Amino acid sequence: MNATLEKFGYPETLVRDYRHWCVLLRSAQATLGALILAAKGEDRAFSELAPEAFGELPLVIRQIEHGLKAFRPYDRINYLMLMMVDPHVHFHVLPRYREAPEFEGQRFADAGWPGPPDLKSATPITEETRRRLLHAVQSKWPGT
Repeated sequence: MNATLEKFGYPETLVRDYRHWCVLLRSAQATLGALILAAKGEDRAFSELAPEAFGELPLVIRQIEHGLKAFRPYDRINYLMLMMVDPHVHFHVLPRYREAPEFEGQRFADAGWPGPPDLKSATPITEETRRRLLHAVQSKWPGT
């Protein structure tokens, strides 16, 4: 596993493992259900990925969208490939909500709605809430 996966909490934040990709729960929940879609290899440019990794991507994206929709119906979904601080190939996956959804009585406002997502406006959560959120997302994942 690469350093970017480790920085985003792998393996504790793992939602689903694939052959070439990992889906992780984003610790900083800029929107409820925010994820990281990260390539497992050492590639630092999207164009460097093996053809097999590209071939697996449609399946992973379908499962992300179906899993998140089953967890909480979102209005839009954004995939941000920033790779400015964390160099390995990864996307921030942000379900977007017109109305702030709740999880265990806590509201998760989408501070950037309807514009670009605001990654710095994450709703603070406890470690226990993070664990329960991870389990809730995993329980809605296709094929589980």
